[in-house]
Amino acid sequence: MQTNGFLIRKRLYLLFALITFVLFGIVITYVKLAFRKPPAQPSPSPKVERGSIVDRNGKPLAVQTNFYHFGVTPKLIKDPKYFAETIAKDAGMRAEEILGIIASRKNAQYAIIKKHISQEQCDRLTAVIRDHNFSHFCRFDQLPGRIYPLHDLASQLVGYMGTMGTGLSGIEYSLEDLLSPEVKEGETEPTIYGKNIYLTIDSDLQYKLEKISKNAMESTQAENFMLIASDAKSGEILSYISLPSADLNTYPRSTPQQRIDRPAMVTYEPGSVFKIFTAAAYLDSGVIDEDTIFLCDGLYTRTTSHNETIRISCLDHHGYLSVRGALEFSCNDAFAQMSDLLNTSTFLSYIDKFGFGKKTGVELPREEIGYIKNPEAKSWSARTKATMSIGQELTVTALQMVQAAEVIANKGLPPKITLLKRIKDKDGNVEYNHSPEYGERVLKASTAKYLLSCMESTAEKGTGSRAALGDISIGVKTGTAQMADPVHGGYSDTDFISNCMAIFPVEEPQIVLYIVVEKAKGETYAGRIVAPVIREAADEIIDHLGMTRDAAPAVEHTGLVSITENMPLEIDDIVPDFMGRPKRDLIPLIQNNPELKFVVNGEGWVISQKPAPGSPVVEGMTIELNLE
Repeated sequence: MQTNGFLIRKRLYLLFALITFVLFGIVITYVKLAFRKPPAQPSPSPKVERGSIVDRNGKPLAVQTNFYHFGVTPKLIKDPKYFAETIAKDAGMRAEEILGIIASRKNAQYAIIKKHISQEQCDRLTAVIRDHNFSHFCRFDQLPGRIYPLHDLASQLVGYMGTMGTGLSGIEYSLEDLLSPEVKEGETEPTIYGKNIYLTIDSDLQYKLEKISKNAMESTQAENFMLIASDAKSGEILSYISLPSADLNTYPRSTPQQRIDRPAMVTYEPGSVFKIFTAAAYLDSGVIDEDTIFLCDGLYTRTTSHNETIRISCLDHHGYLSVRGALEFSCNDAFAQMSDLLNTSTFLSYIDKFGFGKKTGVELPREEIGYIKNPEAKSWSARTKATMSIGQELTVTALQMVQAAEVIANKGLPPKITLLKRIKDKDGNVEYNHSPEYGERVLKASTAKYLLSCMESTAEKGTGSRAALGDISIGVKTGTAQMADPVHGGYSDTDFISNCMAIFPVEEPQIVLYIVVEKAKGETYAGRIVAPVIREAADEIIDHLGMTRDAAPAVEHTGLVSITENMPLEIDDIVPDFMGRPKRDLIPLIQNNPELKFVVNGEGWVISQKPAPGSPVVEGMTIELNLE
């Protein structure tokens, strides 16, 4: 059959017209693009430099640094064995280990050889890579990092910054917005600087008290230990100890027990230490006075209207006691009798005013509130108020106990406890400086004064006699409480909380000191195992702060005091402790000891040393110090 030539030509014309139209559209589009103004390149995101955490005197506890991931493109490595052997030493790895990584990822675009290497190690590797022409397949990815010069000192308080550059615990977490501010939209500054946080703790005092605490924990074979020392007037916490603790530089390898911030997060029944607060309620409310007498026959008994008999045993037959005597001998019988004289709502209102059953508001994350029973609760019984009076059937935190003791130390007014001393910007300008904040009056000044005198009597001739200092007046109250048995219910026969509260000097209180020993082995009575630690810690605090002792000789002074941040380093017969010292402290020491060889690696503060502190000094020996 013949094909109609007209139809063929018509189709060709149509196809040609279509192609011409498409080409014309392409040309027009190209011309438009050619004359269009190029889009503005987005400006790079500002870099955020995290602020430092330091103690009240400016000694660094957490400082900004950089870490790096070291990686390669395996398929570009022509001689993996030569590469691995060349970099192994500076990478701190075995050549076989490096070869294994390369072989397992031989077709990958990128393989990490080592994570989180320091700036110093990065510099060494960079030099080796450059000298051997490895640069085209090697790469370093910079990460925000953190160095903790004092390792495990106050570790739960300082907290930890994770690999993503955000705080995960402690102050690093709770003050994240100040340390590492969020970059605002449209920000033009190339670097955004975080604030520098000054804590209230004194790191030198913290170190001394941690040493005492670790020795006490070892001698009592306790599982856990807490110590808080605070300024009685300002509420500033000078030392904050939770043991066991974690080295923040190796935090991911620490145990859950080492990470727990016990003073803020662990609740427990305080036992007899709580009697100083219930005594305050009974005295301040007026249901008893200094001369009210109670007869202790070793057992408190009462039969309710529902024919229920309540029995609370005492450690001894104390005979006739005033509230002073009841505190001195920690008499359960007398305190149970006191509970019968005050109505429940007033009793609970004092407990509330002391701050129990709610957060203190201290600058820490995940603070627990404890547990104070409600009379409407099913667990409330006819004996609840009596047992709460002796520190049972309620739970508290160590922070709450210190806050409540501050009320007594400060003549009935509660200063707000704090861990934040000041905030400075990168240029050193002060943006916040702590000044004491006081809540509403909890007790009459006369009540607080009398309770202090009772606590002093307890130290002189009562259960806290092993805490007595001799040359400075101190008021104490001890307490030993059975811990709850989470497996079988009720109370454990083997696990105890042993704790002691101290306030000194009694005439004009400056320090509140509280120690908790958890699950000690063998002796558990707080008057025997905690009171001596209170005395030792109080002695250290007194000497560190330069408080006047009664036995100290009087000297004339011009009133001018010269203060240095760190005492000069000296080498005698033993190697000193260089940890946490800045590089500037090392220079005079090196210049004055030419007979010794010093190897100083890095910049910043000393994070490790060899040989260890206390090692004998030998002529010609080498002392190696690593700084970051």
